[in-house]
Amino acid sequence: MSEDEILAEFRASQALLEGHFLLSSGRHSAHYLQCARVLMDPMRASRLATATAARIPRELRQQIQKVVSPAMGGVIIGHEMGRALGVEAMFVERPTGTFELRRGFALSKGDRVLLVEDVVTTGLSSREAIVAIEAAGGEVIAAASLVDRSGGSVDLGVPFFPLVALNFPTYAPDEVPADLAATPAIKPGSRAQA
Repeated sequence: MSEDEILAEFRASQALLEGHFLLSSGRHSAHYLQCARVLMDPMRASRLATATAARIPRELRQQIQKVVSPAMGGVIIGHEMGRALGVEAMFVERPTGTFELRRGFALSKGDRVLLVEDVVTTGLSSREAIVAIEAAGGEVIAAASLVDRSGGSVDLGVPFFPLVALNFPTYAPDEVPADLAATPAIKPGSRAQA
């Protein structure tokens, strides 16, 4: 799948939003990619997962025994990646603020795991999920995401395979440009507060 074809999928689903957004990382942006919209069509989600799996070198793909993703944003793409790779998929969630496996999900000691996210910006959620996976006995051997918003700077401690890189500028709270600051920020992500 070419970058143009990938972006066409995002445009067709109206997944790219414009405005003033407070990202879950705490940074501000004039763009927000609502991956839930691009994944709401099961056939589109399957195409995107298959394309993402194809980015992972064959030798590494063949080692993957489980897919784990952080809830909520990574659940659908994680499930579809499990299907694309022919392995079980599960997710970690934060019932008390720290990621953990629940709902009867379990890893066997040494299970080789692919961590799958929808969007990676700073890598914070990914690194927190990796800690939880390792605490549960898994070994994260690679990570993948639909979108890398880090500008190529994220270091997850394992090989990282995004489907596409979208490098919209993000700003620390004290760096927000005046024109963007003039518009109230919306918290669209999974950590949005009421």
